[in-house]
Amino acid sequence: MFRRMSIIWLIGLVLGIIPSSRAATSAENLSSRVRIKLGVEVLLEKRLDLLKGKRVGLITNPTGVDRNLKTTVDLLWENPQVKLVALFGPEHGIRGDIPAGQYTKSYLDKKTGLPVFSLYGKTRKPTPEMLKGIDVLVFDIQDIGTRYYTYIYTMALSMEAAKEKGIEFIVLDRPNPIGGTNVEGPVLEKKFKSFIGMYPIPIVPGMTAGELAELFNNEFGIGAKLTIVKMEGWKREMFFEETGLAWINPSPHIPTPLTARLYPATGFIGELKVVSNGIGTTRPFEYIGAPWIEADKLAKELNRSRLPGVYFRPVHYQPFYGLYARKECNGVQIHILDEQKFKPVATGIHIISAIKKLYPGKIKFSGALGSFDKTLGTAKVRLSLQAGKSPEAIIASWQNDLKKFLTLRRQISSL
Repeated sequence: MFRRMSIIWLIGLVLGIIPSSRAATSAENLSSRVRIKLGVEVLLEKRLDLLKGKRVGLITNPTGVDRNLKTTVDLLWENPQVKLVALFGPEHGIRGDIPAGQYTKSYLDKKTGLPVFSLYGKTRKPTPEMLKGIDVLVFDIQDIGTRYYTYIYTMALSMEAAKEKGIEFIVLDRPNPIGGTNVEGPVLEKKFKSFIGMYPIPIVPGMTAGELAELFNNEFGIGAKLTIVKMEGWKREMFFEETGLAWINPSPHIPTPLTARLYPATGFIGELKVVSNGIGTTRPFEYIGAPWIEADKLAKELNRSRLPGVYFRPVHYQPFYGLYARKECNGVQIHILDEQKFKPVATGIHIISAIKKLYPGKIKFSGALGSFDKTLGTAKVRLSLQAGKSPEAIIASWQNDLKKFLTLRRQISSL
């Protein structure tokens, strides 16, 4: 009966007999399930004083939306109390259609006619020319909670530029999609500083973009005139699905909140260049495999370790592009059984150790300043793996540095 009524309703809607009340209220339904209030919403409802009478530059991408999925660009552009004068785009661009690592050029936004300055082209830091005529820079981008994801460094470099130009900097905070309680992984060493790691923080810092901005500014010496517009209702133990918000891909290979949770586990494994981490499939960062791996054998070896909150299922797949494109890979799919117990970085170390144990000589590490070391922020992990140290010993090796970071982290007002 229900199915029949649904079909009748759909036919009526198409013919115009039944009003599209469901479509009209879709945004309201989305809004009603949201449990938190985003920084951009708090800004527009309570803190417009921060922007009144000022010429505003906005750093954003497709993730910059409110609870009803209206873009921050449109929200500021259409607000009569805000004078939006320029847009700035990070890696992947304002619209999110640029592949990872591909440089973008500055252009004019078709909808607003505003200049869009690329921060992933000839420069990754706003130049004085780009900031000419701007009184305040606003940052509104969804981070994914992993140190080697570039958006937080676009933020940091923009804060530096704002400091040098003497203009204000505002961060509209958003949830950490992998939660704010787990802090894990080696702390970045200074010699491995790059655009995928600029400051001594662990791979999983357990902080929001706003909290990181405060850390960078106050503890690592940027010294900008910084304001964080905090969220309302977000709790540190929340994963993204618990926020009630709709997920928008922060970049092409992060299609779901689950992908974000697995990125700190398998992102650095991809830097080995001999093991596929699912890039080029519909499950990026969920798969680990190669043509020479035996799926059942690897799954059995990893499940024997009884790692907290995770199970490894044998899998066979063919990447459409990237490493081993159009070739059959055998390996495992990572299934998170308990998000609170799951330790992504430790899991990644166990995966590499298991592959190295089962297939000696297959993993060939890069040099001291290779991409694997840069991603991990240290050479110690590579050297320990080469020396045959156990995963437990490798994980134990970064705990003292992690304790020091946790002490520093407590200086942040929201922690």
